Amino acid sequence: MLDFAIFWDWIAFAVRWLHVVTAMVWIGTSFYFIALDLGLVRRPGMPEGVTGEEWQVHGGGFYHIEKYAVAPERLPEELTWFKWESYATWLSGAALLMILYWAGAELYLIDPAKADLSVFQAVLLSAGSIALGWLIYDGLCRSPLGHRPVVLMLVLFGVIVAMSWGLNQVFTGRAALLHLGAFTATIMTANVFLVIMPNQRIVVGDLKAGRVPDPEYGRIAKLRSTHNNYLTLPVIFLMLSNHYPLAFGTPHAWAIGALVFLMGVTIRHYFNTLHARKGRPNWTWAATAILFLAIMWLSALPGRGPAPAEAALPETGAAARFAAAEGFGTAHGIVLARCSMCHAREPLWQGLHWAPKGVALETEADVARQARAIFLQAGASHAMPPGNLTYMTGEERQALSEWYRAGAGG
Repeated sequence: MLDFAIFWDWIAFAVRWLHVVTAMVWIGTSFYFIALDLGLVRRPGMPEGVTGEEWQVHGGGFYHIEKYAVAPERLPEELTWFKWESYATWLSGAALLMILYWAGAELYLIDPAKADLSVFQAVLLSAGSIALGWLIYDGLCRSPLGHRPVVLMLVLFGVIVAMSWGLNQVFTGRAALLHLGAFTATIMTANVFLVIMPNQRIVVGDLKAGRVPDPEYGRIAKLRSTHNNYLTLPVIFLMLSNHYPLAFGTPHAWAIGALVFLMGVTIRHYFNTLHARKGRPNWTWAATAILFLAIMWLSALPGRGPAPAEAALPETGAAARFAAAEGFGTAHGIVLARCSMCHAREPLWQGLHWAPKGVALETEADVARQARAIFLQAGASHAMPPGNLTYMTGEERQALSEWYRAGAGG
């Protein structure tokens, strides 16, 4: 019999795989075109309207690429559009957010110590924060600041800092950084779907109608494309952050999330300058290293949250069902004996300073909230304890599985 938890976890794995694949395609395409655009060279004798060209070699062949400032005089019969990479990445990411953080809100999204939210309230805040972030960003870009790119970037960084702080006031640490990444990724895809592609369609429509396209559409699209270029690396960091409790499991996670965006700027500035053949600004690596050291320092500052004794058993929801399920006392004892030396707020295992993935398994409330993860990691599989270092027996794994099934309803 296939437990629903196992089925659901494989669905999450499949969607995550899809998300990673589509993100690789989108990021690869984005980085290629940014490098191409910056590397274009103006040479005598180029066709009218062409602002630059580049010769490339790859796969045993040579490629000659020309870029028109606005559009060619005649629309080519075959025109390749680059859009589905972005759309597929966002759609798969949104599906993954729903599977993990909305369906698993009690475990991954809600932190009662920060805000005692219902699942509905938490999901509403989750979706609302992402939508609100896009509206603020789009409004700023359409304002007069859109003609002052540097000032606009500084204002947008202020929005990111505020967003990072606000998300960390209501969600778990891992959910807060993940949502900061989701908000940024939404900006990137919405730029493509709502601005860049419509502007390109207007240009194509003008060409078909024999009109001269307005270069303003190209300027706007270029601005949004540049933002996407600088936001890509921070999004990747934030999407990976849920695996590293030193990033999300500290009181200063909001500041860490904000500093990641500055690192994205310094790294991309180096490569953008290099591709534009304007030298090698090696100072950017020193700046990036300093920012990363600042992040490491912030992660080590004291303040790890409430002591285990302060956690009370939940009265409602899935965790309450598992706390009341037959075999809970036995399961709690097994977890204390086999898991808690690592999964503690102050781990006893030598060399561990934080619980793996920030998951504490000390109190009854901890174990009840993590019932599904315990089943998947130590009941349905032998993933935990790693290498079975604490000698969990087959009978104990069976007891954990039976407790989970009792709480899950069979």
